[in-house]
Amino acid sequence: MTRERITKGAFLVLGRAGLDLYADPPGTRIEEALAFFPALGGSAANIASAITQLGFHASLVTTVSDDAVGHYVVAQLKHYGVATNHVCLIKGEERTSLAVVETRAENCQSVLYRNNAADFALTKDDVAALHYQSAAALIVTGTSLAIEPSRGASFEAIKRARVSSCPVILDVDYRPYSWSSRDEAAKICGEAARQADILIGNDEEFAVLAGQDDGLFFARALADEHSSIVVYKRGEKGLIAFVDGETIEMGIYPVKALKPTGAGDAFMGGFVTGLAQGLKPKNSLQRGAASAALVVTRVGCSPANPNEEDLQNFMRSHHINQ
Repeated sequence: MTRERITKGAFLVLGRAGLDLYADPPGTRIEEALAFFPALGGSAANIASAITQLGFHASLVTTVSDDAVGHYVVAQLKHYGVATNHVCLIKGEERTSLAVVETRAENCQSVLYRNNAADFALTKDDVAALHYQSAAALIVTGTSLAIEPSRGASFEAIKRARVSSCPVILDVDYRPYSWSSRDEAAKICGEAARQADILIGNDEEFAVLAGQDDGLFFARALADEHSSIVVYKRGEKGLIAFVDGETIEMGIYPVKALKPTGAGDAFMGGFVTGLAQGLKPKNSLQRGAASAALVVTRVGCSPANPNEEDLQNFMRSHHINQ
């Protein structure tokens, strides 16, 4: 993979989109809420909106139910400037995902409704017509690999991207409730990880890929064998990245968080738009860390994503822990 490719064209982001309902006012437990604040949600949708709010183009590749909730999701994607020409509306019993969430830093509850989720209905035909030749990169979120036909569609998209020399970026995005077993997740996500040019995950996700508690050794080995960039996120401890044989260790931007959700998606948006600006990987990683820090101080995920001015002001006024 040449990182110069990422500086051209628009990003394709494959994965789930849904409706988030946040207990209101912030700090309220779900069972005590007086109202709920609606927002666009779902890891892929959040990533796509993070990219567009930072001034770059992104198209979401997903399926949503052809009903009021699905239409809300499409309208919100358009509100954030995300291209929706590859968002398929489907009829039937599948339903767009719903998450009921709290804005609380500690003991934050999140209740997800993903039985017969619409985004798992994505098919190989849905990804056949994507413009891989002109795309900056294909970003795949690992949840899309959990169930067929979405699994087959994701691998088809990865294959077509590689044929077109389009960089493949995989966010492991491991959600235990989506998988029949941890072993299955390790096998399938591991197969996708070995085809990725850039691989991003947290310590739990790399432990799943490695089949053991400590995934750091696996991340380093995978970087040496397959991927040009592997980012191993360690929560409050920061991250370790393996980039073209170099090891980069980085802390976090310390902030007073309102809630823990949305940081990973914002990190991806900040990181890949840094690469798209032609920044060095270390500087791009710092952008990702800053985006993640900003999002956890605000309500929602997509609504909390910063624009470029927000991000630059934050990075000038805050210092990252080393």
